[in-house]
Amino acid sequence: MTPRLFTRFQNSARQRVRIVLHLKGIDYAYVPVLDAADPAYHALNPQGLMPALEIGGRVVAQSSAIVELLEDLWPVPSVLPADPFLRAEVRAFAQHITADLHPVNNNRVRRYLRDPLGVGEAEILGWYRHWVAVTFASLEAQLARHGRDSTYCFGDRPGLAEACLVPQMDNARRFGCDLGAYPRLLAVDAACRGLDAFRRAAPEAQPDYPGG
Repeated sequence: MTPRLFTRFQNSARQRVRIVLHLKGIDYAYVPVLDAADPAYHALNPQGLMPALEIGGRVVAQSSAIVELLEDLWPVPSVLPADPFLRAEVRAFAQHITADLHPVNNNRVRRYLRDPLGVGEAEILGWYRHWVAVTFASLEAQLARHGRDSTYCFGDRPGLAEACLVPQMDNARRFGCDLGAYPRLLAVDAACRGLDAFRRAAPEAQPDYPGG
C-alpha cells in the first residue's frame, strides 16, 4: 500500500522525511496540508504538527518516529550503518539537530517569543543564531573526532545524519547564519545537494511550492 505523507513544502522536519523516502526509493503520495491548525488535519493527527505518515489507515506523527517506521518496514537500503556503535553515533548526530536545535527554529516557538513575550525581531534572530552556532560547533567537532576521510558524515553514502543536516543548513542560511566555521558540515551539505534524493526532497521541488 502506498504511504501518504501529509506535509507542506516548508519546514525541515518535513524535508528530512522526504529525503529518507527518496533515499530508500519508496513511492509515496504527497498530500499537501495548507494549515496544520485545520480541524480535519487535527482529526488525523491530534498533535497538529507536520509531517504525518499514513499507511493502511494507521497514522504516525513526528519525523523521527516516521523515519524509524520506514527503517523497520523498508530496511534496505538502510539509512543507518551496520555497526551498532556507529548507528548510535549517527542517531546522536541526528538527534542533536532534531531534538536540540529544531525546536528553537520552530515558527510557533519564535512567534511565542515575539507576541506574548514581546521579544524584538533582532533579539529573536540573535537568539536563534546563538543556538545554531552552539549546535553546529558540536556537530563539526563530532565529525572531526570521527576522523574518517569520507564524502558524507559517517561513511561513503548518505543516510539519516545527512537527511537531518541538509534541511537544517537551509534554515541556517535563511536566517543569515555565518557557516564559515564548519567546513566539514559545508562539504557534506555540498555533496548531498548533487544527489537526486536531496534535490527531489527540496522545498522548491514540491508540488505546493509557490510558483512551482
